Amino acid sequence: MITIALPVELWSSVILPEGILEKWLKPDGSFVEAGEAVASVRVEDALHELMAPAEGWLTIDRQANALVEPGAIVGHIGNP
Repeated sequence: MITIALPVELWSSVILPEGILEKWLKPDGSFVEAGEAVASVRVEDALHELMAPAEGWLTIDRQANALVEPGAIVGHIGNP
């Protein structure tokens, strides 16, 4: 399994060390392609898309509207 983690680079400062996982763009259990947008996260008033790091089956670990921190694992991609 390959993890989907929040890139630390999304945070420009440590003043607001949390973000919000706004929504999943793909449902749990769906097949995704590498580089496909799978979720959106709001960090310091900016909305970012999280991309699938590989192709495979999406498993959601954190639900929409969850507070997330830099490097947090929010899902996984299983083998095709």
